[in-house]
Amino acid sequence: MRSRARGCLAGLAVGDALGRPAEGMEPAEIAARWGRIEGYVADTPLGSDDTEYALLTAKALLRHRASFSAETVADLWREEVCGQEGGFVGGGFSEMAAIRNLERGHRPPRSGQHAHSWSDGLAMRVAPIGIAAAGNVPLAVRLAAEDGAVSHAGEGIYAGQALAAAVAIAMTGAAVVDVVAAAIEAVPADSWTARCLHVAAETAVSSPDWSVVARAAVDRLAVRDYYWADLAPEAVGLAFTAVLAGDGDVRETILNAVNLGRDADTIAAMAGAVAGAMAGIGAVPGEWLPAVAVAPGVCLRATRGMDPMAIADELCDLAAELQGVS
Repeated sequence: MRSRARGCLAGLAVGDALGRPAEGMEPAEIAARWGRIEGYVADTPLGSDDTEYALLTAKALLRHRASFSAETVADLWREEVCGQEGGFVGGGFSEMAAIRNLERGHRPPRSGQHAHSWSDGLAMRVAPIGIAAAGNVPLAVRLAAEDGAVSHAGEGIYAGQALAAAVAIAMTGAAVVDVVAAAIEAVPADSWTARCLHVAAETAVSSPDWSVVARAAVDRLAVRDYYWADLAPEAVGLAFTAVLAGDGDVRETILNAVNLGRDADTIAAMAGAVAGAMAGIGAVPGEWLPAVAVAPGVCLRATRGMDPMAIADELCDLAAELQGVS
């Protein structure tokens, strides 16, 4: 259990760090510049807001435990995030809009109702919920909705629920097909998120050549007439394409995700969290682990000093405490 929890947060952090240089790029641009990215291409690999927002969710879980709710999460954001001096380096649009809403006195769900409520900002931070709800998909889905109401609505919440459900099942050692099935079953069948997950399942097995799969996935899932690549259904669809094609191999899964480009750090963080939960910390390449460092608090001062591996262990203890909670 502890190995899977550590693997989950380590996979998230290294995916975040590996993907940052490829963020905003297309697969063809990545291939032209680096060939296939096979490791860190930055001189000082470090995670970004993806890792720190996941740690913020973990902080809320560990503080409020069975009382975790949209209201308690909003209180934590107001106390420790709103009003942060120096800005939020690398912070996403959805989180910035939610912070402004909270500062103006809006509470959930109103705080999550804004023009960017369908971003992947919730999906990138719910891995700790999957750990705390290990094996309990209904709990994971409910807690993801509570966390999401602070900053997201609609498809943004559905995508977070899909990721939380996948991690919750991955924590039991389930096969990759069962992990993806749990993600699909966690969201409304007629949702954009569900459609993207079905596209991922079809595309991932369409060719043994990952470069062919990557081009097909981006062609089918990318929203070209939107100004950024952080739409939740697209990003989650691409992340699960990487997970399925990686078939439980942490290295391959994360590298698949990185080489998709688009919102590469978030896509790789999500894929890494799922694969790491499936396989455990021993499957995360040792040469990547230096990026799994104590959080510097670059985006969120409230996470400064948090150690992802220590947090993973505490989430395991919380999971035992929450057994039987619905």
